[in-house]
This record gives sequence, structure tokens and C-alpha cells, in this order.
Amino acid sequence: METWNKISKTLSNKTIAVIFVFIGLLGFLDAAYLAIGHYRGALPPCSIVHGCSQVLTSQYSTFVGVPVALLGAGYYLFILVASLAYLESKSESMLRLAAKMTILGVLASIYFLALQIFVIRAYCLYCLGSAATATILFIVGRFVKKTAAP
Repeated sequence: METWNKISKTLSNKTIAVIFVFIGLLGFLDAAYLAIGHYRGALPPCSIVHGCSQVLTSQYSTFVGVPVALLGAGYYLFILVASLAYLESKSESMLRLAAKMTILGVLASIYFLALQIFVIRAYCLYCLGSAATATILFIVGRFVKKTAAP
């Protein structure tokens, strides 16, 4: 607990927003790459783990006809834009909203990771990368501070 308190005191909201921008951009690029591949009908190479094709072509790869990767790209783009808006305007509500949205990202990641492990029984490297970025965003988002208005 002491370590978390030290981290909380060290991280300013500006630092958190910069981390959100960087990690959000990584997540956006990953998800956008998969979404573009979906619409082009191209599967990405899968070198470290084997199973990308099974995961990316499974019935769980779309939601109401929309590729899950496209929804993920939209999620990461929201985090990115909200964080940039905070850095530009210092509107704490934007950063707090981005931090709250990370809950959706980590819950979706847990769901899709469970599908890969227990249902599909195959792993997608890019999906695992997205789960990692969503988890990092969630953890960092817990340190957003509410400061008093001037």
C-alpha cells in the first residue's frame, strides 16, 4: 500500500494525461490495424502466439455486425482525444471521464481474454496487446486526482 501512495504522490494529472496519450495511441494503432485488416479481408501475421486467425475470424470478432477491433479503435481514440483535450484546456472533467472510461476497456479485455482462453482456445497477439494497453490505462487511471477549483 505504501508503494501505491508513493506513486500517487509522484504522478500529476498532467503526467497521467501524457501516459494516456501515449498508451491510447498504441492501443488505437493496434485496434485500427485489426479493423482495417478486417475490412480488407486480410489476417495479420501472428509470430509469437499461434491462433490469430481463429480469434479474428471467430463469431466473437464482431458485435452486431461491427468488428470488435473497430469498437476498440473508437475506445482508444476517445481516451486519446479526451487526454489531449485535458492537456490543452486543463479541464479535469475530461481527464476524469477518460479515467472512468478505462473501466469499460479493462472489462472488455477481461471478457475477450476469457473467450480466448476458455471458448476459442486460441490467442491473438494483437488482442493480447490491446488487453495489456487497456489494463495499463485502467491502472494509471486510478491515480487521477481531483484538485480544488481555483
